[in-house]
Amino acid sequence: MDIRQTINDTAMSRYQWFIVFIAVLLNALDGFDVLAMSFTANAVTEEFGLSGSQLGVLLSSALFGMTAGSLLFGPIGDRFGRKNALMIALLFNVVGLVLSATAQSAGQLGVWRLITGIGIGGILACITVVISEFSNNKNRGMAMSIYAAGYGIGASLGGFGAAQLIPTFGWRSVFAAGAIATGIATIATFFFLPESVDWLSTRRPAGARDKINYIARRLGKVGTFELPGEQSLSTKKAGLQSYAVLVNKENRGTSIKLWVAFGIVMFGFYFANTWTPKLLVETGMSEQQGIIGGLMLSMGGAFGSLLYGFLTTKFSSRNTLMTFMVLSGLTLILFISSTSVPSIAFASGVVVGMLINGCVAGLYTLSPQLYSAEVRTTGVGAAIGMGRVGAISAPLLVGSLLDSGWSPTQLYVGVAVIVVAGATSLIGMRTQAVAVEKQPEALATK
Repeated sequence: MDIRQTINDTAMSRYQWFIVFIAVLLNALDGFDVLAMSFTANAVTEEFGLSGSQLGVLLSSALFGMTAGSLLFGPIGDRFGRKNALMIALLFNVVGLVLSATAQSAGQLGVWRLITGIGIGGILACITVVISEFSNNKNRGMAMSIYAAGYGIGASLGGFGAAQLIPTFGWRSVFAAGAIATGIATIATFFFLPESVDWLSTRRPAGARDKINYIARRLGKVGTFELPGEQSLSTKKAGLQSYAVLVNKENRGTSIKLWVAFGIVMFGFYFANTWTPKLLVETGMSEQQGIIGGLMLSMGGAFGSLLYGFLTTKFSSRNTLMTFMVLSGLTLILFISSTSVPSIAFASGVVVGMLINGCVAGLYTLSPQLYSAEVRTTGVGAAIGMGRVGAISAPLLVGSLLDSGWSPTQLYVGVAVIVVAGATSLIGMRTQAVAVEKQPEALATK
């Protein structure tokens, strides 16, 4: 019996859903960590006397770290194991948060935020693959969407917690609280998260067959499972060389399409989530209404991820993602065009948040299915890294265009056109890994 085929085709057990819960917890902590600098921005600016540009560097430092972390930990996960790489990334995260809580200058804080970001990038690259590999074909989209919803939960709870902590204990307490929570999650991950059975099947460490059967029993899968075929040449060379596999003749087209889609979706996501309050004020709304408009996007986010997951139980994950991208662009235009009627603008803002977050969930769902097990974490890590390029570009480019005279309406329409056009990058994309995994004998003889 083949464990990959069994996981794909049988119902998900309670333990498999518990693995999803661990992933949601980690993503919620990531949502808190990524926005911790935003929560503390005013207090940090006041203590260190920062200019706007200096604060901008601090706000971007974690994003740069996330880009590096996703690119760094992808090959580590493919070479040494998804769980092993994830544990190292979690340690980076905890250390970065602890040091951030002790920072005595803006320069120190920037470096510690960079380290924190490296850990977050590694966590995302590894846990995204783990969830996909422990989910069955029917519920993979739903599992990934539940996981993606964790980001908004963590960001929302983090904002509420920061509001309570800062007045009493100061801004450093926000990072200290994040370090404590992440430390607890690291311990839980170590004891309860199993190693990837796909990695065990392809890398073949000592005792791989026994480990697979032990994990299978924990998953509630009945039977004795064997290693499928012989270890492939590409598996033996897994590691940094994996990046060459992503751009070989077989994978080049898929990789480029995925990178474009990730970059565009993350550009649209960070544009909507970082610029909406200010741009709404530019259109004539009050500052309070601008904040409400931004909150409407956040409120819709978690629901959008879950909606995407539900739809993937009925329809193709790729086609659902393309639909979400097109609708995201259209609702961005509706949103900015309806600011003269706040009730309509706020309602459409919820829809924008639902759709753009659904796009993120869609990319997390689709990307692990595009690569074989040997390079899967590298492929997902590279895609997330390209997405961070879009995330970093959004505030910088939009700020520049705003300074040069672009109106909020022009900015929203421009981003909408880019997001809609980005849907075309998914045309013709096929989930190679699923097809290969259903025929393990073919993998062994390639």
